Amino acid sequence: MKKNDWKERLGVTYSTNPDFAYQTEAEENKTTLPKEKQRLRIMLDKRNRGGKTVTLITGFRGTNDELTVLGKMLKVKCGVGGSTKDGDIILQGDFRQKALELLEKDGYSGSKIV
Repeated sequence: MKKNDWKERLGVTYSTNPDFAYQTEAEENKTTLPKEKQRLRIMLDKRNRGGKTVTLITGFRGTNDELTVLGKMLKVKCGVGGSTKDGDIILQGDFRQKALELLEKDGYSGSKIV
């Protein structure tokens, strides 16, 4: 009996090939670099934010779960809001120096303010 799960066929309109196998996107298996090898860049950003200033931390290489954990730690320690998306950590306000100190204390020795 054929497995007929419509969720697996999203994005495919029709196929006449009886041996056609639907390709699903396999999640990429990212490995996280050790903390001392991470090269994080900390910068101030105002573009496309309605005049608001944010601290942007880029260059993290690893899984989204670990990025979320690092972002949450920074937000809690700085006492501000923010988010993590597209491999970047966004902190509301100018917290470049404090973020650098927290990252170095946590073992991210390759971090720098740009």
